[in-house]
Amino acid sequence: MTSAFRDLQTAQGAEFDLPQKPPLSFGNDAAALAAVTTGVVLVDRSHWGVLEMTGADRLRFIHNQTTNAFTQRQPGEGCDTVFVTSTARTLDLATVYLTEETLWIVTSPGQDQPLLDWMDRYIFPADKVHLANRSGEMGIFSLIGPSSHGLVQSLGAALSPESPYGQHQFLADLGWWVAVGSGLGWPGYTLFGPMAHAAEVWQRCCQAGAIPAGERLWEQWRIQQGRPIPGAELTDEVNPLEAGLWHTLSFDKGCYIGQETIARLNTYRGVKQQLWGLRLSQWAEPGEPLVLGEEKVGRITSVVDTETGVLGLGYLRTKAGGAGLTVTVGSATAQVVDVPLVSRGYLAEDLTAATPST
Repeated sequence: MTSAFRDLQTAQGAEFDLPQKPPLSFGNDAAALAAVTTGVVLVDRSHWGVLEMTGADRLRFIHNQTTNAFTQRQPGEGCDTVFVTSTARTLDLATVYLTEETLWIVTSPGQDQPLLDWMDRYIFPADKVHLANRSGEMGIFSLIGPSSHGLVQSLGAALSPESPYGQHQFLADLGWWVAVGSGLGWPGYTLFGPMAHAAEVWQRCCQAGAIPAGERLWEQWRIQQGRPIPGAELTDEVNPLEAGLWHTLSFDKGCYIGQETIARLNTYRGVKQQLWGLRLSQWAEPGEPLVLGEEKVGRITSVVDTETGVLGLGYLRTKAGGAGLTVTVGSATAQVVDVPLVSRGYLAEDLTAATPST
């Protein structure tokens, strides 16, 4: 993070917890909470990882390394994809943007170097693929809310409100890219580019009406929307189908790392647990079991205290039920609810019947 960028955020009231980390808050949480559904919010995600992949074989390589399909994609497109182990355990949910010469891979915080090292193991001498870690050199912002489209238009973007997720263009005036999709379920955009221009881009967005918001609200929104993260919802005990990431999977693209396990789980309807939202009566600690009657039926993975109550995410056994179920976690009760970013594939058909509360 450049000193000019940090100084700009500090002047806006930013509260920092640790050096080189994004602001926790700008002291305006009430305004930002309103703006995310009525206006536009600006969130600094520059602590997320950015990997640069170049070389003639880059599309084939990423196609064979992750769950989504890439070989037919064109420059200007983008999509979410999941890095998995050979047994389909989740490593990270990433977003890939295609340009004429580069794949920009946005990873979760702290996952950049582990994923680079992971991919490097599979690059053979004949492969025309080069990987570079650009984390820290690149800034990443999210614009979230119904007014975000008007804001990116004011910056010079020619993207349509109907443009598909991940579609992006380079804004020569700013030296940054703007892409459809905020990283959450609300309408929005992701902006990314050299950190040297971060202060200018941030200021331009704020001058155009964006309300800055900190990491504390992003975490609240992440849980509310159901975006899984490594170390909580994405672990070596979970596969992408259980994590509700069906929209990142291609079932007809051929072989890739973890493909056999994922195909078998889909074919034989073998998903034994699913990610759900939780509305809790009081605080509960991540890792605590979810209990139905006397039986442990899952575990809670993330918790946040909000202005409307305590929210959480957790895994629940498929056979136990789904939305509408009431379980206990510690001394709290938790109502199981749907969350926008979780997709369920064939499981959605099995959940049409209401689940009785217990």
